[in-house]
Amino acid sequence: MVTWFAGIFYLPRLFVYHAMADDSASIDRFKVMERKLFFGIMAPSAVLTIVSGVWLWLGYGFSGGWLHAKIFIVLLLVIYHLTCGRYLFAFKHDRNVRGHLFYRWFNEIPVAMLVLITILVIVKPF
Repeated sequence: MVTWFAGIFYLPRLFVYHAMADDSASIDRFKVMERKLFFGIMAPSAVLTIVSGVWLWLGYGFSGGWLHAKIFIVLLLVIYHLTCGRYLFAFKHDRNVRGHLFYRWFNEIPVAMLVLITILVIVKPF
């Protein structure tokens, strides 16, 4: 989970720098870095996180409203992850239409999700 979040935090930051780059050497370097991060680290980490979460859930039988809320947020994280893949594809084919400010804000979304998940797991408010 930590590895997945590290990638989720770092890839949009690479998008910020990629969107600001104006020379072909930097653009090509960012394309390689983004691809390796997404496919080499983020995707396998996401799969392992989800598989281990389901395994824990089925093995220990956690229940309660907090768990449903947490699962919903994890689904939102999967959507965020897939959206990152969409932006990666746009950069790969030089079709990015968003500026660096968009990616700076986009980069803040997983922070809120991580805080909410942590609160739900520790406090179990419902």
